[in-house]
Amino acid sequence: MSRTVPADEIRRPPAAQDEEARLRELGYQPVLARRMGGFGNFAISFSVISILSGCMTLYGFGLSTGGPAVMMWGWAGVGLFVLCVGLALAEVTSAYPTSGALYYMADRLGGRRWGWYTGWLNLLGLLGAIAGIDYGAALFTGAFLNLQWGIMPTAGSTFLIFLAILLLHAVLNLFGVRLVSVLNSISVWWHLTGVAVIVGALAFIPDRHQSAEFVFTEFVNDTGWANPFYVAAVGLLLAQYTFSGYDASAHLSEETSNASVSAAKGIVRAIWVSWIAGFALLAGLTFAIQDYAGTQNSATGVPPAQILLDALGSGGATALLLVVIVAQLFCGNAEVAAASRMVFAFSRDNALPGSALWRKVSSRTQTPVPAVWLSVGFAALLAVPSLYSATAYGAVTAINVIGITPAYAIPIYLRLRAGKRFTPGPWNLGRWSAPVGWIAVIWVAVVTVLFCLPQKSPVTIDSMNYAVIALAVVLLLASVWWYVARRSYGTPSAYGNAREEAEIAEGIV
Repeated sequence: MSRTVPADEIRRPPAAQDEEARLRELGYQPVLARRMGGFGNFAISFSVISILSGCMTLYGFGLSTGGPAVMMWGWAGVGLFVLCVGLALAEVTSAYPTSGALYYMADRLGGRRWGWYTGWLNLLGLLGAIAGIDYGAALFTGAFLNLQWGIMPTAGSTFLIFLAILLLHAVLNLFGVRLVSVLNSISVWWHLTGVAVIVGALAFIPDRHQSAEFVFTEFVNDTGWANPFYVAAVGLLLAQYTFSGYDASAHLSEETSNASVSAAKGIVRAIWVSWIAGFALLAGLTFAIQDYAGTQNSATGVPPAQILLDALGSGGATALLLVVIVAQLFCGNAEVAAASRMVFAFSRDNALPGSALWRKVSSRTQTPVPAVWLSVGFAALLAVPSLYSATAYGAVTAINVIGITPAYAIPIYLRLRAGKRFTPGPWNLGRWSAPVGWIAVIWVAVVTVLFCLPQKSPVTIDSMNYAVIALAVVLLLASVWWYVARRSYGTPSAYGNAREEAEIAEGIV
């Protein structure tokens, strides 16, 4: 059952100056601490995108699915389309700056069911992202231990490192949003400086480099599929996986000053800065490849580590690998912050089992403590199959993309459908809104289909792409739970109308 959205609800202009008053207009009593500035808001999305996490973690995947040509041109093309998605999403974020972000926008513009399914897709993507980022950091930590002390990484040791990283991120997030903001601000400069140091070292230290022809035209197909266009399409996962998570700026909007502008700018800035820096990083790595087959089959288990080892020697490789690991830790910490705010917001509207617990907020730090623990706990469960299957990590990254990418397009589509009934916020695209929005929706539709396709042939239990199964399961669970929670779930039309102040207060402990 969906509701008809009143025209005045869509047309109500946002209050640009008083964000707390604007939040009450949108239906919520402020309970989170608004201690994050515009740079901090940009920093959280930039940290979640994390080119030193996404590009480095899936670089080995890119070497087999199209090779250098697909990695370089795929990054350039995917980045352009993702920028369109970010621009369109930023416009809707400016109108509805809440922690619920995507699902709240969809609910307001399309009705309860639109919001419900958008929320579940967004939640799947965010939790999958925590698992993917932190497990990737565990893989790189294992490679570091191998280079430094000769410790061979195993599935069991990698999983234990992964659990330790999750615990670290949970603890850091419990200290409050101010610490999260400070860490994210440091993360921006760590990433940019790290990329500059890595690219500079790989450009000047090795005696031999690959040719520009190799870097931009060499096509490699180790997938088992014969069709090069199919392989190239699958190879876009590297870029599309990296370019995700920029909705973090929207999820932290209730903790950001001047969020109607700052959150929108944060989304867009995080994408284009990552686009430029990521291209430089991929080029630097690819030019420095000394032995392609040796890089693919590295004893470290991490191809970029082998590139650093071959090009810079053990000492240089170990030092730069540590730079990458710290960047990945920053990334995972920011993702836990974004996911926990989504859990909090979704529970605030009674969408999750046990919502009364997950929406509780610490009176001391004004942080949704139970939501933080749920986020890292579920991420740990998602990565358990990695103990038994070498391809499980690829499945987790695909789950992240297949969950979160469609969730980006739904509020954009609904905003386009609303037409003139939608009054933009203070940050908007003006006459470019419709063309940019339709490019974004079409792109998301294409990549959603692409990333449901099998990545290797022949398709076996080990090589199957489980993203489509994960998508089907979450939609099935969301549909079943809808019939349980549909009477209690709902976003308020204005604070005090749909939910009494006392009910909100139950979330403060």
